[in-house]
Amino acid sequence: MRLLKLEKDGNVSLTDDLIENIPQYAILSHTWGKPAEEVAYKDLLMANVVDSTKKPGYQKIKFCGEQAARDKLDYFWVDTCCIDKSSSAELSEAINCMFRWYRNAARCYVYLSDVQMKKRKSVKESSETTWEPAFRSSRWFTRGWTLQELVAPIGVEFFSSEGERLGDKISLQQTLHEITGIAVTALQGYPLSQFSITERMSWAETRRTTREEDCAYSLLGIFNVQMPLVYGEGRKKALDRLREEIDKALHGKTTTPS
Repeated sequence: MRLLKLEKDGNVSLTDDLIENIPQYAILSHTWGKPAEEVAYKDLLMANVVDSTKKPGYQKIKFCGEQAARDKLDYFWVDTCCIDKSSSAELSEAINCMFRWYRNAARCYVYLSDVQMKKRKSVKESSETTWEPAFRSSRWFTRGWTLQELVAPIGVEFFSSEGERLGDKISLQQTLHEITGIAVTALQGYPLSQFSITERMSWAETRRTTREEDCAYSLLGIFNVQMPLVYGEGRKKALDRLREEIDKALHGKTTTPS
């Protein structure tokens, strides 16, 4: 995996592809905007030509790097620009490793671009902040990939669009359970194998992905299986192959841990 580093001059640099001796890192969870708005891997390679700081998606990268620095972490990972998506082999490997990357992160920051810290006047005329309605209806809870990003890491922290901390997976566990239907014990880090296949599948029922096959690929880590990616096979075939891999794992056939 490649990692980002926030340099002293405020610029972001990209490490080589790391295989061993991976340092502690923070990881970002977010929802994608339009592709042209996000900072891609090629943009960082062409830093002398492309000014990534002008793209709307750069705000999320800057937030993650600065928050990581506050948490004494030199490195961080953001999916938009740490994966060379022009390489199908690299993309496939990354998706099969994604759950592990989130699980192994020292910190996971959820950046909610559609949640703001709003002030309202209470009955006593004193200002108080209310963000929970927007939090409950955030687009982040509707996306397929963010399911594993919520479940995999030990620690998950939620931030508003202004970068204000809203709470973490433990302090917000009841609210998260009500929004997602995910068992509180799963949010607390109990092994996912303790939850039935049906229950785990139900966590993804209302979630959507941009590419239809990702409805299956985004669940690989949830079921601790791996399989090749075949974009173009369609939703049904992708889900059928996923169920085949789950069945193999249940019956003791060899499967590579994610």
